[in-house]
Amino acid sequence: MAARPIWKGQLRLSLVSIPVELYSATKSGAKPSFRQIHEPTGKPIHYQKVVEGVGPVDKDEIMRGFEYEKGDYVLLTDEELDAVKLETKRTLELTQFVGACEIDPIYFDKSYFVVPSDELAEDAFRVIRDALRQTEKVGLGQLALRGKEYLVAIKPTGTGLLMETLHYEAEIRKADPYFSEISDKKAEKDLLDVATALIEKKTAKFDAEVFRDHYQAALRELIERKLKSKGRKITAKEEEAPARPSGENVVDLMAALKQSLEGSRGKARTKSSSASKSKSKAKATTRKKAS
Repeated sequence: MAARPIWKGQLRLSLVSIPVELYSATKSGAKPSFRQIHEPTGKPIHYQKVVEGVGPVDKDEIMRGFEYEKGDYVLLTDEELDAVKLETKRTLELTQFVGACEIDPIYFDKSYFVVPSDELAEDAFRVIRDALRQTEKVGLGQLALRGKEYLVAIKPTGTGLLMETLHYEAEIRKADPYFSEISDKKAEKDLLDVATALIEKKTAKFDAEVFRDHYQAALRELIERKLKSKGRKITAKEEEAPARPSGENVVDLMAALKQSLEGSRGKARTKSSSASKSKSKAKATTRKKAS
């Protein structure tokens, strides 16, 4: 495996402990990254750690401090922080199980692949993986990682397990202040029927490959154009801001929904027709080959 594990430890279910490794499920270098550049010299800008009245300081003079009162800190060394004994530093114990759809998506944060450390661990690993899949449950536990203890969820994915870090309840904002002024009045049935039909027409199996990050693609194209132009300034075409509907220009919601639905049906017919033509051509080709 090319990547290095970000954590090694034990995945525990009751008295069963399995040596596992964690790998990040996302790639950090997939998008262009920028640095701040000093324009007159073209050199990158670096940052110094400074103390007011002292100036730049050396790295070995820096400690971590917790501000217990305004301007007063208790200082902690790396050794003191490492000495904090947490079982979750080396053990991820599954202490509770919930239905796979019970966790609100707002709680999910980052994803990691969980794999057995060696072949000897695979038998027990497969048992937990398949048991979670069969019961359609998600295992919950806690894990100390990079100076923080996370609430995590474990679920099967492919032949392995996926661990997702979750936000704690205290980290989630309450929705009431944002939604309190929105009426709880139900939508009109005829409008709801058309909107539901439109959703059904556009429903398909999720495939992440269908979607592209258009901004990143445009950004890479801009970088290529800039390189080819040898640094000359490139001006973007100005886009007209969409006109906001006025009192006389309010869109008829029902008409808009019906038009969207008809457009969706038209696309579906076009795709179906194209598919039929392709099949007909394929059959004709097959007949010619056969003859």
